[in-house]
Amino acid sequence: MPHVVTVFLRHSGRVLLARRSEAVGTYQGRWAGISGYVEGDPADAEGDARRELAEEVGVTGIDAELVRAGATVSVADEGREWTVHPFLFDARTRDTDPNEELAAVEWVHPTEIRARETVPGLWTAYRRVAPGVETVAADETHGSAWISLRALEVLRDAAAEADSLEAAASVARRLRDARPSMAAVENRVNRVMAEADPDPESVRRRAEAAIDTAAEADDTAAARAAELVRERGFDRLATLSRSGTVLAALEAAGASVLVSESRPGGEGVGVAEILARGGQDATLTTDAALPGLVAGGRADAVLLGADSVLASGGVVNKVGSLPVALAAARADVPVFAVCARDKIRGDDRFVGEDAGALYDGEAAVGTENPLFEVVPADLVTGVVTEGGVLDADAVSTIAEEHAALAEWDFRDGVAEETG
Repeated sequence: MPHVVTVFLRHSGRVLLARRSEAVGTYQGRWAGISGYVEGDPADAEGDARRELAEEVGVTGIDAELVRAGATVSVADEGREWTVHPFLFDARTRDTDPNEELAAVEWVHPTEIRARETVPGLWTAYRRVAPGVETVAADETHGSAWISLRALEVLRDAAAEADSLEAAASVARRLRDARPSMAAVENRVNRVMAEADPDPESVRRRAEAAIDTAAEADDTAAARAAELVRERGFDRLATLSRSGTVLAALEAAGASVLVSESRPGGEGVGVAEILARGGQDATLTTDAALPGLVAGGRADAVLLGADSVLASGGVVNKVGSLPVALAAARADVPVFAVCARDKIRGDDRFVGEDAGALYDGEAAVGTENPLFEVVPADLVTGVVTEGGVLDADAVSTIAEEHAALAEWDFRDGVAEETG
């Protein structure tokens, strides 16, 4: 039985579908992922997946990051049998260079697979690599903007398969509660459910629209921050952790960057690598050293991500943010949080997360290893969003709007189905 790879290339919540041309031997005119035969050991099919990405759409190297390899799918159709190895890659851009095997390519929401004439088993293959609630709950590498997009994708896909509003609402509740420290997850899921009509098809459509809007908001917030850096002449920046929005701002600004490693996950190491590979001046330091370097004049400004912005204007971010902000205040260095408006909470609730595993000895030693902390509003110069720089009053107004979104769970349509 032949083995083939099917690659789903994702960017900002959409995937690349390709219509097979007359140059291929099978399923001409049908839509598929990026696909091809496994030429070697099926256990090493990732290499074949990367080869097909390079050959069929010109996507290579760091422009495609492997997200997940899924369980194989056995397909039988019209006397043919084969084994599909599905892969999901994240693309840095939507730039492609299709070869002669592809008659057309389109970036679409994966749910479009269900409405098109595709190669056999394509939706099943996608679901083997698609994000789930556990993706949202367990991710310890990415920032909340990335995670909130995954939450919307999970809700979109679940709604496409749901046979009732309650089935979709059940997934929405699990997603809403999966990361209580991350306001963007809660707000974006709440908005979909609050604005949708009481049927799963409406939830799917609203989730798809929310994904596109959220991706644009995150990109615009990054662009606003980069503009601010350039306008104010900040040549040296400091940051920590891995916020995708902050990383995009740093790349666009082009300034030199001082990055702390961000323990225990070491996310800052990846930020420094990406910047350096792009030709920027990037310096990696320890979490403990960063405040002293900022206080000593090594940065013109500090850019922080935000897992949440509290209604009072405080910023919840990775541990290490508070000492850096205190050091910046001592040195009269401005501190900006960079995030979409959807990261503003409807209240001042702070729910921390603990990384654990500080001590494994036999003595009765207690441990505290928090992942997040609050930077008070008086240490934050401004919150840079897609709408510009917000002060505490503007944050409070948006917080009220977001608090109202949470009332979707009490609507008559949902209440009737939940009993």
